[in-house]
Amino acid sequence: MATSKLHVAMYPWFAFGHFIPFLHLSNKLAQRGLKVSYLLPKGALPKLQQLNHHPHLVQFFPLVIPHVDGLPPGAETASDVPFPLHDLLISAMDKTKDQVETILGNLKPDIVFFDFGRWIPSLTRRLGSMSIYYSVVNACSMAFSMVPAKGLTLETTLDEQIQPPPGYPSTTVIIKRDEAPHIVLVNDPPRAASFCLRLTAILKESDAIALRTCNEIEGPFCDYIAQQYSKPVLLTGPVLPETSATQLEEKWDKWLNKFEAGSVAYCAFGSQITLQKEQFQEIILGFELSGSPFLVALTPPHGYSTIEEALPEGFKERVGDRGWVHGGWVPQTLILEHPSVGCFVSHCGFGSMWESLVSDCQIVLIPFLPDQVMGARLMVQELKVAIEVERGVDWIIGKESLSKSINLVMDKESELGNSVRNNHVKFKSIFSSKDWQDEKIGTFVQDLQFILESGK
Repeated sequence: MATSKLHVAMYPWFAFGHFIPFLHLSNKLAQRGLKVSYLLPKGALPKLQQLNHHPHLVQFFPLVIPHVDGLPPGAETASDVPFPLHDLLISAMDKTKDQVETILGNLKPDIVFFDFGRWIPSLTRRLGSMSIYYSVVNACSMAFSMVPAKGLTLETTLDEQIQPPPGYPSTTVIIKRDEAPHIVLVNDPPRAASFCLRLTAILKESDAIALRTCNEIEGPFCDYIAQQYSKPVLLTGPVLPETSATQLEEKWDKWLNKFEAGSVAYCAFGSQITLQKEQFQEIILGFELSGSPFLVALTPPHGYSTIEEALPEGFKERVGDRGWVHGGWVPQTLILEHPSVGCFVSHCGFGSMWESLVSDCQIVLIPFLPDQVMGARLMVQELKVAIEVERGVDWIIGKESLSKSINLVMDKESELGNSVRNNHVKFKSIFSSKDWQDEKIGTFVQDLQFILESGK
């Protein structure tokens, strides 16, 4: 494997959904001989050290996160604060500028990968380094939300609202731009506009853009982003971590082994999604109604400290050992690899999207956030490897809808189920190939060297 002498730094947004993809990329680059300096909040370090597979090349530089009025004491990451306070966490991130400047000034890396640090491009120019915006969300979301042609402004969001289409919540904001509407699924339109404006400005200032995707599934979107920003767009591929040699913990393995191959439906929505009790219970009842054995890993709904106290009345007695609802972390990759698991009900977060594509499971999607909605459209309408659960009034997922979707893809006689299964097999054969993934990273490193030498 060809090696490189490049030295790069990583400065991701203070959320584990960003820390981990940045660290996966760091490991892949270290495999190619690159030296990586990774800047992150001090409190996040213990949870990430075990994921550093090349400690001789990937070095962590912990940051002390300044306090911002309104944040809980000691808050350092998005996991420490509710979503409405993320703006304050961005302010705390901005206050690390002096620390970051001191560290980067001493290290003098060739390239700094970043996403939310809006002052990074001006800092790297002073230091003689290159700044590359690294996106951990799908390219289609960026193409629809964060390009200059969309003309997104605070005034646009407030003044040009129209009625949302059927099935979308009343808080949906639709902004007519070009030929296609721009859809933002949020409760606070001004906040969404401000967020998109910040990222669009950052993208304009960066020297290049790196996307965690590939031409095979998002080529047209990547080309559109490159055209909009008139700068290099480099593709890393999925940057999937190496298959862990760790065995599935006995409690999971023993329970899953009770069921036939491909019969268990597994569900997880990531750490950012916390449901209201009504929606939580409808989803749990949907799994019960499906008749399949199931493992559901969700955070307790709003207002509850444990999963058990939020379960529907009589649920445990009716389901018995056929279902397991878990309120903590689960080893998702190992669970998806278990022979008994045949269906993955996912929120279509970008990491989960890739994990579903390289699994053998049928894929059922329930997106919540804007990038997840776009990812679901990609999986369902473009790749045709999944189905999306139909929503009812107020965007609620009903138990009947969820049960119907699970049974549809699990039924071996279902025409739609077989169609998405066959399409999934074709893509999995490409994406799960180690040679293919290595080739993507190798090309990415070559592209990095080229843009550095060309001075772009």
